[in-house]
Amino acid sequence: MRSRTATWFECKIAYEKTMDDGLQKKVTENYVVDALSFTEAEKRIMEEMSSYISGEFTVKDIKIAPYGEIFFSDEEMADRWYKCKLQFITIDEKTEKEKRSNVNYLVQAGTLNNAVKNIDEVMGGTMIDYVIAAVAETTLMDVFEYGKSKQDDQPEYQQ
Repeated sequence: MRSRTATWFECKIAYEKTMDDGLQKKVTENYVVDALSFTEAEKRIMEEMSSYISGEFTVKDIKIAPYGEIFFSDEEMADRWYKCKLQFITIDEKTEKEKRSNVNYLVQAGTLNNAVKNIDEVMGGTMIDYVIAAVAETTLMDVFEYGKSKQDDQPEYQQ
């Protein structure tokens, strides 16, 4: 399990997909890329998707993703993405009252239980008091990290 902080963008892609029965169907799928700007996010998603989609596709929407970090998993069965809302607990020194701040994370896992396990694995290495407030499966198909190629899973710009 590794985590990565970056500026993440959610991208919606529309294209004609060949279904299992051989028929063509118009689909819209969600992906996440990291980039420095909306322009770079559009360029990156077009480059990434061109190796997976034969034919035309359209970038329908790009928005900044609401994730503080993304927790990646090396497990073979980790083929889903879960949005996890964590509450960090601090104590206000003046009032001595408990304060909670919310942060969303994107976690790769095969099941909801594994997503929770992956969060605890990463957060257990910190000294931060936290509560898992919510975990929900997303409709994201994949996450494309800058400098990583999905085909060989090796950094693209390595010498």
